[in-house]
Amino acid sequence: MSKVVEISPTTRHEGHSKLVLKVNDEGIIETGNWCSITPVRGVEKLAIGKTMEQVPKIASRVCGICPIAHTLAGIESMEASVKCEIPKDAKLLRVVLQCANRLHSHALHNILTLPDMYLPGTDTKINPFTQEEPVRSVAKRIQRLREIGQTIGEIAGGEAVHPSNPRVGGMFRPCSQQAKVKMLDLAKEGLVLAHAQMDFMIAVLRNFQKRDWAEVGGAKIAIPKNLGYHDQGYLATHPIYGSTSMDENPTWDYSRFKESRPWDWYMGEMEVSLEDPKYPVGGTTKMGTKVNPQMEACTGIPCYDGAPVEVGPRARLVKFSNFNEKGTIGQQIARQLEYPASLTSIISALDEYNPAGKVIADYIPQGDGSMGWAANEAPRGTDVHLARVKDGRVLWYNMLVPTTWNFATCSKALEGAPWQLAEIVVRGYDPCVSCATHMIVIDEDKRLVAQKLIQ
Repeated sequence: MSKVVEISPTTRHEGHSKLVLKVNDEGIIETGNWCSITPVRGVEKLAIGKTMEQVPKIASRVCGICPIAHTLAGIESMEASVKCEIPKDAKLLRVVLQCANRLHSHALHNILTLPDMYLPGTDTKINPFTQEEPVRSVAKRIQRLREIGQTIGEIAGGEAVHPSNPRVGGMFRPCSQQAKVKMLDLAKEGLVLAHAQMDFMIAVLRNFQKRDWAEVGGAKIAIPKNLGYHDQGYLATHPIYGSTSMDENPTWDYSRFKESRPWDWYMGEMEVSLEDPKYPVGGTTKMGTKVNPQMEACTGIPCYDGAPVEVGPRARLVKFSNFNEKGTIGQQIARQLEYPASLTSIISALDEYNPAGKVIADYIPQGDGSMGWAANEAPRGTDVHLARVKDGRVLWYNMLVPTTWNFATCSKALEGAPWQLAEIVVRGYDPCVSCATHMIVIDEDKRLVAQKLIQ
């Protein structure tokens, strides 16, 4: 007979979410619902009536981990709506900024996911904050990679968090020759560290893949070989940067996108009937608690060609590098493989960048209300911003962020796993839940939500 267990909140990721899981007598997940419970941000509503220069800055405030991706996607959606072409050297600086953000974010995720893993050849879980070797040196390397990413981001973007240099029409200021050399030196140092970190992480992940069990709350839980498998498709627009509706051959298609409400994907009202006080940290939700994922989920479900898709590092490698490894560990491996590419792309862009070049368009149209979109390949996946701008003011704005795309796919990927390993599957997506939260149910009978406008 099926039982219901709830893990709330889930841990070691950005934002607040929970898992509501229907499991069989052996504790294997039959239906998994991963739900955002982060307070609604309301960015799309705040955007209406603001200037096209203001809105990308507002959008970047949805999160402090991936504000660079939101800034770039927001700006480029404005440029796509008003049909503004930016100079080559401005685009090169944006590429540098993009890759610096990816480097920093992937390194941060290593810290969050390593406690699930074991030192190869032992049954000792990894504590990234221990003073003992070899972990101490790894932690220092991770922090240096983050520092390199943030420093390059600060030089190219003005700030590493909520960058001020990108603007509609290009960049406010160029980077000097001295700044270019500084960023190149940092990227070359980072490339050596990135290869070492990639090799270490892949070894740790392969070790977990070979294990028969993982310890959770003092119990040995069998690790299925298909942990995190799903049969959904993949969406990615570019291996490094992205695409916009101004491209000659755009790699995202608005007509293939449709968004559904939570009722179409989440379970209805239930009662928790399985409780584990030893589950870390603090135990699962107490038996008898009422849960209702349909009412509590604060995200819509974006579909592409009528179905949920996975976005992120694996999707990029599947689409552009013939990567074919499935499951949670395959997803994690793909993320590590993006380390060197982040640095080599920075180096290539800086080699091509001319400090004396133009970084702002000669003419910036004010828009006629046409819809434009930009898909930025953020660290966590395809980040699509859509806008309509008229006379310099935003009429309509929409954000389809990576974790929003991944909620339904991850929920499907939970099926067949022991419920105690569900959070490991969730963490494989490196979720950024605050970015993904855009609606809240306000009337169950009428199925009304306080939501973004979808037209």
